[in-house]
Amino acid sequence: MRELLDAVADGTVSPAAAEAELRGYATGEAGRFDAARDQRRGVPEAIFAEGKSIPQVVALAETALETTGRALLTRVSDPQFAALEDYVAETTPDATIHRHSGAVRVVTADYEPPSLEATVGIATGGTVDEAVADEAEAVCLDAGATVDRVDDVGVAALSRTLDQLDRFRDADVMIVAAGREGALPTVVAGLVDTPVIGVPVSSGYGYGGDGEAALAGMLQSCTVLSVVNVDAGFVAGAQATLIAQAIATARD
Repeated sequence: MRELLDAVADGTVSPAAAEAELRGYATGEAGRFDAARDQRRGVPEAIFAEGKSIPQVVALAETALETTGRALLTRVSDPQFAALEDYVAETTPDATIHRHSGAVRVVTADYEPPSLEATVGIATGGTVDEAVADEAEAVCLDAGATVDRVDDVGVAALSRTLDQLDRFRDADVMIVAAGREGALPTVVAGLVDTPVIGVPVSSGYGYGGDGEAALAGMLQSCTVLSVVNVDAGFVAGAQATLIAQAIATARD
């Protein structure tokens, strides 16, 4: 305790970092950031940017970088991203920013990324599903997993799916994102012996649009798969990460 207080006093540890070490979270103007979630839960806290003001998003990212050395944000708009870029350039110019559609990872130069000896396969039914898959991919990459991504293999032309089966079967866990009727995850789950996480996407129109038909189809699947909420790419990525971590631990 005394060493931590001395470090705060001499400026080598910020008050936010000290609070995070003592309490597990840090409190800032934009709210509390759960800096210990990665150690406690196996996946980090993500900053959900949608609905937040630009100053709130930047402030939370600042707290995340101070306390953990990296920030993971989801549903980031173009104006929010521009402000985040400006903040990083002004305060942490040696940090690296990775953007995956609406998902953003900011990593400081001294952050030591984890290494996860497992492969997460990610497949999408069509181009419209890619943004949701990008969010899942960002989470898996943040965890240090190898990601094998295959896009546009929807069942409207089943040969596209079958051509990729070897890659799907080599993965330790699969994330499959699809809209419309949501058939792709159920088909993949019937052809592989790895866990499959289905992500319904809010594409489609008319009756059952906005992901409702895709969600219902996956929930009613006669093949065994897990299903997350509509457009819940982060949740799918987090769940795949936990499975991959368990597999990697068993291998060790």
